[in-house]
Amino acid sequence: MAVQPWGEQGPGWGGRPPQVPAKPYGQPWQPAHTPQTAMRAAHADRERTIDVLKAAYAEGRLSADEYAQRFDGASAAQTYGELAMLVADLPSGPMVAPMGAPMGAQMGSPVPLVPPTFLPPPPRRTNAAATASLVLGVLTIPTMGMTGVPAVICGHIAKNQLATRNEEGDGMAVTGLVLGWLSVASWLLLLAALVFAS
Repeated sequence: MAVQPWGEQGPGWGGRPPQVPAKPYGQPWQPAHTPQTAMRAAHADRERTIDVLKAAYAEGRLSADEYAQRFDGASAAQTYGELAMLVADLPSGPMVAPMGAPMGAQMGSPVPLVPPTFLPPPPRRTNAAATASLVLGVLTIPTMGMTGVPAVICGHIAKNQLATRNEEGDGMAVTGLVLGWLSVASWLLLLAALVFAS
């Protein structure tokens, strides 16, 4: 008697059950591995992450320095993965997952007890080299230009540092450079006059 295929006479007749394709994940509660963390984040996603950081700072979970660093990181983040790393250790609540992400990826920590409050961005530090350039530039007046060269050097150092750091002091660096170069030019003119006079 010929053996019938599975489904016509059931498993007791020698038929082999159909092969179930393997799932891309181990358990139903484990989300599938998707490239969602590499998906580019929108401006609204960065604002939601900043709201979570504000709430954590208001609750005392982050220090001022940590809040400032993470605030800058969230403002410059380009992907969901970068934003998720900034709030991974905070009670961020359910965050909106990218389109096509599994439901498990949308489950987050409990919603914070205190709603996010409005906090202004952390104040930026003043560049030390810019401050030194301004002070040395001002001192060129009572010292007859003796601090002009150090003012110029500190001013150029400050300009280079301000181009890569999130600090304030551009106006002080420019003022120090102007006063420094004026004093250096005055000394050069004085020396040139002495040379021609002799």
